[in-house]
Amino acid sequence: MLILFFSFKSCFSLSKKTENSDYYILTNQISKMNKMVVIEQNTSSMQKTKMGYEFLGKEMTSNSIITYTKTNAQVSYDLNKMKMEVDSINKKLIITELPDADIRITPSVEIQSMDDSFFNRISESDIKNVTQKAKNTAIKSIDQNKLRTEGREQLMENLNNIFVLAKALNYTIEDKTGKIGVLGL
Repeated sequence: MLILFFSFKSCFSLSKKTENSDYYILTNQISKMNKMVVIEQNTSSMQKTKMGYEFLGKEMTSNSIITYTKTNAQVSYDLNKMKMEVDSINKKLIITELPDADIRITPSVEIQSMDDSFFNRISESDIKNVTQKAKNTAIKSIDQNKLRTEGREQLMENLNNIFVLAKALNYTIEDKTGKIGVLGL
């Protein structure tokens, strides 16, 4: 009887935990780009949000969420949109159009601590609200005008380095955009 019990138990043993994960690639797109990232800024911040209920002006229960936000901001230019003409007779490289800056701000929010109570539970909507506010605050903290100005200066410096070959071949670089002339190309 004892042998029958142990053999039956070994067949239905729950001692092994198994886990299966299936991953599916929904889209896969590779695009060739001619983009130049000229400025990248990384910032981080902590934010404490306190939530509670008041009764007759006095706080009855409260809880808090502490978030850590990392933000990456990039200024890039799509060089496929830059238009140039080459005048080989007069040895001129004529720039007719420069692309506009593309500013991309990507905040990432992590919850570092949650002070939750039995009577005043933190709901999923509270968490979403707090993380969205942290993202909005991070986006607002980036000075986009300063990034755009610094990005333009870095683009001009990079173009100056790129056009060194044209200068070596005694080509003059003519700016029809009115935006590059300050570097003396």
